[in-house]
Amino acid sequence: MGSRIIALAGAILFAATLAGSAAASHSWNNYHWARTSNPFTIRVIDSNSSTWDSHLDAAIADWSSSSSVLNVVEEAGSTDKRCRAVSGKVKSCNGNYGQNGWLGLAQIWLNGGHISQGTAKMNDTYFSMSQYNDATKRQHVMCQEIGHDWGLGHQDESGADWNTCMDYSSKLDNPNPNAHDFEQLVSIYGSHLDTSTTIAASLAETDGAKPDRVERNDRIADSVITEHFRDGSQKITHVFWALETRGRAHEQQIEREHENG
Repeated sequence: MGSRIIALAGAILFAATLAGSAAASHSWNNYHWARTSNPFTIRVIDSNSSTWDSHLDAAIADWSSSSSVLNVVEEAGSTDKRCRAVSGKVKSCNGNYGQNGWLGLAQIWLNGGHISQGTAKMNDTYFSMSQYNDATKRQHVMCQEIGHDWGLGHQDESGADWNTCMDYSSKLDNPNPNAHDFEQLVSIYGSHLDTSTTIAASLAETDGAKPDRVERNDRIADSVITEHFRDGSQKITHVFWALETRGRAHEQQIEREHENG
């Protein structure tokens, strides 16, 4: 059976604030790393420019400080706009990816039903603009994108503010995870162990492969794009659009430009 590639594009841009309640569970479809013991260590490669270094440092410290199941360790890396995934690790990158509707984008690869590698990208095209060039907003996005790589989804997508970087608040004013995020990590990882680990798993090379078939489902606030490959693998991109592009998702293109150059 071929491996699957799942991508979550967390374009946590401004959304209308609506009343709502945080989800009781915000696991991302129960995607998780395979491991044989808890706590387990995830290494995050710093491929960011100096502008983002302190934000990654803070996010790693936050995610490690209160977790009983997850230990996050930073690893030095070279700047990599393309953000080539590394098996068994997460890589954090930034670059001018263009006005494509997203501030941050997280991707995970699935192998045998478990996460085997992940990336988190920050889009400097937007962060160079005055409305986004703010330390708290940068931290909110960084915290959320690497949080997706652990297997977490958004606590809420209504635009309501739940005092966590894993919400979809239109203010982007929550630079840290909250207690519910750590409870969700325990729910994901604390209930069972695996007989093998994907922390050091290998994954077939898929960069540059062309899909045989592409499906796209557009809604007002988000889009889901599924690419089907010849070996049976899939790449699924989940995009949360910026306020100014919502309702016009059919006009937006998800290109491989952010993976090249």
